[in-house]
Amino acid sequence: MDYREIADRVLGMLQRADGNDPSRGHLTMNNWEWPTGVALYGIYKTYQQSGDRAILDYMTGWYDDMLSRPEKPHRNVNTVAPVLGLVCLYDETHNPAYLPVIESWADWVLHEMPRTEYDGLQHCTVWNKHWQQLWCDTLFMVGLFLAKAGIVLNRPEWVDEAEYQFLMHIRYLQDKRVGLFYHGWTFDGRNNFADAFWARGNAWFTVSAVELYDITKRDDAAMRMIRSAFADQALALWKYQRVNGLFTTLIDVEETYCETSATAAIAYGILKAVRIGWLPDGKYADMGMLSANAVLGQIDENGAVQGVSGGTGMGHTLQHYKDIIVTPTAYGQGLTFLMLTELMLKEENNA
Repeated sequence: MDYREIADRVLGMLQRADGNDPSRGHLTMNNWEWPTGVALYGIYKTYQQSGDRAILDYMTGWYDDMLSRPEKPHRNVNTVAPVLGLVCLYDETHNPAYLPVIESWADWVLHEMPRTEYDGLQHCTVWNKHWQQLWCDTLFMVGLFLAKAGIVLNRPEWVDEAEYQFLMHIRYLQDKRVGLFYHGWTFDGRNNFADAFWARGNAWFTVSAVELYDITKRDDAAMRMIRSAFADQALALWKYQRVNGLFTTLIDVEETYCETSATAAIAYGILKAVRIGWLPDGKYADMGMLSANAVLGQIDENGAVQGVSGGTGMGHTLQHYKDIIVTPTAYGQGLTFLMLTELMLKEENNA
């Protein structure tokens, strides 16, 4: 299968998207927000794999346009996400204009971002500070940025902080019996809200854990704990995978709808974990490919990834997750990019 052609089609849809065409749902790249941040990281990883300079030029144009705008983004968990791609771009181009932006965001995260008890990164958004709340999403939106910036700018204490946040989230979000992750935790009440094993929330950890290792190349005590949590989660995901390869939006609730973005992210994380030696081959490689092929079947002729759940706030009931709309999104495209890069690499290694 020509995975590069599929990646080009997925990218083409994202480049054409302006968010105004109802048939394209929530596809837009015209803002500095978390869906674009996820998409840009996926685009960057596609560039890394393909070496296509046009992809890097697209990223450069996007960031140069956004940074030239007079209005500045509100600072919260979600708006940190695009800075991850900026660090990657800086690592490639060494454009000095990017450096103060990166350093400013890192300073905000480390010294001004609201914290929970025990110094967890509170999942503050533009709408709500989410007092004393930890969400799975934060690991991708902020944790990977801190780690990547720490490596690129030689600030190991930033990497230490990223690892600490992973351990905090594992402590309060991973169910010790099942191995799956709850969507969130609140110290104000000390509970996991609806006790929801939300698929994309789990996928944020699946992706972020292997990316943290890939970025830092650390194998310290913290990473060993993260790896053990990953192994527990992977076994649970293997048990709950549907026969069609997809995961339901509530992983352990069969009657909820199948969701593509989580499946793409899980496929990426599992296949990468097998490749780097975190998981044994065999059933996990089969699991990853079953999910990957299911996601490929969700990409339409225009390159839009179908079956993606819309933005999902914290649910206080399981019904909240069942009612989330299904629509193409920038992050759905971005997580599919990640999966495609692993498929391209796998194909090259098997050639």
